[in-house]
Amino acid sequence: MWSYIAKRLLFVIPVLFGMTAIVFLIMAMIPGDPATAILGAYATPENIARINRQLGLNHSLFEQYLIWLGHILQGDLGRSYSLNRPVLDEVLERFSATLTLAGASFLLCSLFGLLAGIVSAARQFSWTDRVITLLVLIGISTPSFWLGLLLILVFAVELQWLPASGMYAIYGGGDIQDLLSHLALPAITLAVIATGVIARLTRGAMLEVLRQDYIRTARAKGLSERRVIYRHAFKAALVAIIPVLGIQAGFVLGGAVYIETVFQWPGIGRMLVQAIATRDILLAQGGVLVVATSYVLFNLAADVAQHRLDPRLTS
Repeated sequence: MWSYIAKRLLFVIPVLFGMTAIVFLIMAMIPGDPATAILGAYATPENIARINRQLGLNHSLFEQYLIWLGHILQGDLGRSYSLNRPVLDEVLERFSATLTLAGASFLLCSLFGLLAGIVSAARQFSWTDRVITLLVLIGISTPSFWLGLLLILVFAVELQWLPASGMYAIYGGGDIQDLLSHLALPAITLAVIATGVIARLTRGAMLEVLRQDYIRTARAKGLSERRVIYRHAFKAALVAIIPVLGIQAGFVLGGAVYIETVFQWPGIGRMLVQAIATRDILLAQGGVLVVATSYVLFNLAADVAQHRLDPRLTS
């Protein structure tokens, strides 16, 4: 098992290096002159040349990448021009808010997705199965940004049960209850699609296991249906479900970019939108790099957990 983990970690290294190249090229292809966007009304030829020297934009694209990569390997993501502070400090501060949102969303989609998939498989072709399948299809087909606006309209504007934006109340609050009330709408919005995906794949994995001979043997021995489902079938199906959970963990983290914009959540997604709008290259690159690295690590953790459940997969 440990040798397998070591091999997986070695495979992650080239993935991370390739990811840095993709992030750098994407930001380099954004139209417009970064120095002109940073300087605004002060964009004189002298000031533009000075900013280009400071950012290293006077070098070739390959040289710029090597310089940026060298700084990253030293733990330096550069300094944000729009915020006038180190990129790493800003990214870590915003990333904690994003992890709060993504963590709550992942908890919701895992809990309800697994439960819906198990119930649907256990009652195949029943009305319960049909209703769950219909709700899952609706959830998967609903655009998250539209659902977020709809929830704001209903629960924040019309009913006034929950706040529409922010992480805490502007005046007062600041406790866990205040956080949960602000977290409810964006977390639910972000979890809907992932819940549908997990539910559908859980149902498929459970149905595959329920057709196996050892499940029929367990039933023939007189075990209760609940024990057969949750102690035997679900445990076996979990091997196929865990990679889906890892992918959806990355999905909710990446989906936080536009959900944070809709709900004005002070996370890394909203920071990226602002950084791209102001052409703050180093801030945008640092934010995307942290999110992409987290996605890779989530999938690595899911892969290791899958092989921990089924040691045969480590060979």
